Amino acid sequence: MRSPRPPAISTVDLTRRFDTVLAVDRVNLSVDAGTIFGLLGPNGAGKSTTIKMLTTLLPPSSGSAQVAGADIRRQPRVVRGAIGYVPQLVSADGGLTGVENMALSAALYDIPLRARGARIRESLAFMGLAEAAHQLVRTYSGGMVRRLEIAQGLLHRPAVLFLDEPTIGLDPIARHAVWDRLQETRRRFDTTVLITTHDMEEADVLCDRLAIMHRGQVVVAGTPSELKERTGAGASLGDVFSAFAGATIANEGSFGDIARTRRTASRLG
Repeated sequence: MRSPRPPAISTVDLTRRFDTVLAVDRVNLSVDAGTIFGLLGPNGAGKSTTIKMLTTLLPPSSGSAQVAGADIRRQPRVVRGAIGYVPQLVSADGGLTGVENMALSAALYDIPLRARGARIRESLAFMGLAEAAHQLVRTYSGGMVRRLEIAQGLLHRPAVLFLDEPTIGLDPIARHAVWDRLQETRRRFDTTVLITTHDMEEADVLCDRLAIMHRGQVVVAGTPSELKERTGAGASLGDVFSAFAGATIANEGSFGDIARTRRTASRLG
């Protein structure tokens, strides 16, 4: 009998303070390998701060975490080599082509030169961007930009992919295209995916398990079905969110539109 796989992400009392503000308060999470995990919560709940600690962009004030088997405090370089990270703000360079953006990522991830060309072509094709590969990214739609950024994050075949609001500002067709690619990524590469989202449909359709954060703490976790059953007969995931976070959830455009949308979302937390 095969032994169970260790969690791809695990945290113990993970905490982050900013002066007198307690942004993340003793968070305990366990994310199974090969799953899509959603981190939900109202603006300012601590989701982005949690991701920044797990990706080693911010040191925790206390507590501990392991990502892909490496300790975020003691082994930050090992963690960085094992993860992909797609932030909320636009990370692709609009003045470069898709291929040029991918080439920069390949160099940053230290992918061997002899393998770069084939890996870039394969990744762009997988994300449905082969025909737009040599176009300037500023001419891309918002959905194309997001798929390019995900392709950059997956270029080195990470064990864990972090996405902060992966479909913010996208219309329903573009959102579903991103969901399809993420589900195929999990199936094809056995990649663990952690997303933050305010989109209840996205969380319900895409995620195997969810955790809802409120005021820096994880207030409930489980599968979408479990959380809806726990909330009451006929409850939606929006009802779950309202019940546990005490809040309600408040078109795809051009490269410029999507950049402005993500800047606004980042300022709001």
